[in-house]
Amino acid sequence: MQTPDPDSALRRIAGLDDADIDLAGAALMLAARGRPGVSTDRYRDHLDALAAEVGAASADAGDSLAARHDALVRVLYESHGYTGDRQTYDDLQNANLMRVIDRRRGLPIALGILNIHCGRSLGWDICGLDFPGHFLIRIADGPSRMIIDPFADGREVDAARLRELLKATLGPDAELGPAHYAPASNRGILIRLQNNRKVRLIKAEQYADALAVVEEMLLFAPGEAPLWHDAGLLNARIGNLRAALIAFGQCRDLATNPAERARVDHLLAEIRGRLN
Repeated sequence: MQTPDPDSALRRIAGLDDADIDLAGAALMLAARGRPGVSTDRYRDHLDALAAEVGAASADAGDSLAARHDALVRVLYESHGYTGDRQTYDDLQNANLMRVIDRRRGLPIALGILNIHCGRSLGWDICGLDFPGHFLIRIADGPSRMIIDPFADGREVDAARLRELLKATLGPDAELGPAHYAPASNRGILIRLQNNRKVRLIKAEQYADALAVVEEMLLFAPGEAPLWHDAGLLNARIGNLRAALIAFGQCRDLATNPAERARVDHLLAEIRGRLN
């Protein structure tokens, strides 16, 4: 089977309703952009095999919520050896799903995508949570719900641990609220996956590479004003002033309130001043 062109595949995602996005498939397309010439076929086969093994393990145990959780843990973490990469956390490979599959280690969000793929392939109620700083997963069976940490070998997360994670990210005064239990959209998960790469590249002052990551995200999420804002800043940072003008113009068109538009107008004026 021929690997589809990643750019074309990602552009098609831009036109899909969020619920119709194949999350793991899209993550593979993003990974393939960084590994030209490497076929995604065996990675797709691996994803299918994981889902089948999880389904069999869950059915054998009665397919309850506890059985589903146990199946994810036994198949992904115990049988296949997936784990969170604590030793080289900032390695860019940890956000590339192909390399995560090769190395059996990655960031919380990359491991989370594997869990979500398995559950959704089996028709489970499973989603990522828009939790700050640390990607989490929620599985449900009717009124019963469980939050698990894909980075900690699929361990269940109780309220005390949630508070600990929240305060570690937002400070000691942060308190749990409904927003912390909100499901993450598929596009949001893909953007968050790529943001991990962008942030690390910016810290390393690799601005052109960070811009390339933002441009990847714009392939599948062209309606996201913050991405155009990032593209404008990074283009300006490396001296692509006309490209920065275009990006900030797109950002202004998508801005939803006057304060945002005013901030972008200031940036546009600054860039025009540098061109004159």
